[in-house]
Amino acid sequence: MKYQTVDQLNAVADVHAEAAVLIASRGQRLERWAQLLEQDPGRRLMALAGTEYATPDVREKMRSTGSPITVAFEDPIFRAQGLKDDTYGEAKRFFELSDWQLHEVVCHCHVGANLPARWAASRVRAAISPGSGILAWLRSVFMH
Repeated sequence: MKYQTVDQLNAVADVHAEAAVLIASRGQRLERWAQLLEQDPGRRLMALAGTEYATPDVREKMRSTGSPITVAFEDPIFRAQGLKDDTYGEAKRFFELSDWQLHEVVCHCHVGANLPARWAASRVRAAISPGSGILAWLRSVFMH
């Protein structure tokens, strides 16, 4: 192993010292994901088909090239913090989302085969405070 100074490493590496601070909490990770999606709000992203119908084993491995999860995985800070791939199961783990919350962000049943990034960003933000809004209230009325 070759010893290098921090300055030498900075010259050849994409170093993000702020990574640990940026996504210290679940809410911060979700907010960063929403911001990444909003960088190109008109970008067409691929939805995942039938997440609510797949068995847990199949759902964990589901992915689609160019999905909202792919946008998160493209971020070097998220990868440095432990996001391993752009599968449904990995996004659920990394962002600490329930199946219902992740379904709301990535499933095709809401928008068809593809969706604008700005729509995905709004759904990610809704997951930050799942207990707020009219839909959360309606869900609680019918689920309890």
